[in-house]
Amino acid sequence: MAKSKPTTKKGQRNKVKKVLGEFKAGTLQSGGGGKVTNPKQATAIALSEAGLSRNKRKKKRGKK
Repeated sequence: MAKSKPTTKKGQRNKVKKVLGEFKAGTLQSGGGGKVTNPKQATAIALSEAGLSRNKRKKKRGKK
């Protein structure tokens, strides 16, 4: 069976990885300047900065 190509570009994956790393370290801040404590909010910020849509990602992965 052939491997499927990744649906995201390397730069986008790196951006998401960087932002989620900031969240884990406790240095990620929201647009208003407050510290982000919610993992879902951190994911939304990461996908937004990488230029991805959370709905598109869910659709491609399948529903859980």
